[in-house]
Amino acid sequence: MGQAERRLARSGTVGPEGKRPAPGVYRYRGPGTDTLSLPPFSQPEGPTMPGTVTLLGAHCREFRIDYSTHHWQSWEYRAHNGDVTETGGRVWLLWSIGPIDVTYMSHLRCSAGTLAVAARASTGPRWTSRWRGTSSAVKGEMTSAGPYRLEGEDTIVVGGHPVRAAHLRRPSGRRPTRRSVSSA
Repeated sequence: MGQAERRLARSGTVGPEGKRPAPGVYRYRGPGTDTLSLPPFSQPEGPTMPGTVTLLGAHCREFRIDYSTHHWQSWEYRAHNGDVTETGGRVWLLWSIGPIDVTYMSHLRCSAGTLAVAARASTGPRWTSRWRGTSSAVKGEMTSAGPYRLEGEDTIVVGGHPVRAAHLRRPSGRRPTRRSVSSA
C-alpha cells in the first residue's frame, strides 16, 4: 500500500472533487495465484492489493492494481457522453526462478468502441471487447477478446461510504482468448 501511495504522490494527480472514481489508492482484498506450466511454478497474489486511480487528462483515468510485488496490471479509461470506454492497458510480471529474475511487460490497445460501461446500458445485452498488443515475452502480436454483459447495479462500500457500481460478468465464466501470432 505504501509503494502505491508514494507512486500516486509522485504523479502529481489531484482530481476535481465529486468525480468518480476519485484519484487515490484503494485497498482490495482477495487471494490469487500466478502459475507457470513449464517448469511447474506458482507465486501468490494478495491478500492485500492496492488499486491506484490516476488522472491522465480531463476525461481519462488509469486504474492499476498491484496483485503482488511481482505482478501488476493497469487499464486506461476515457469518459465521453456518459459512456466509459477502455483504451488500453499494461501487464507487468516478475518471476524469480532460483537465482534468475525474469520480467516481462505487455502493452495492449483496445479496438475502437470497446465499452467498459455504456451510459444507457440495460441488463442482459452482451458486448464484445477486443485488445491487441505486444509482449516482451513473445514475438509478434497478442490478441485478447471476449464477451461480457451488464448484470445490473450493486452498492459497494468504499472508504466507509456506499457507492453505486456496475456489476459486469463474463458469460459462461470463460476467460478471454489469448493467442500469439508470429510476425511476418
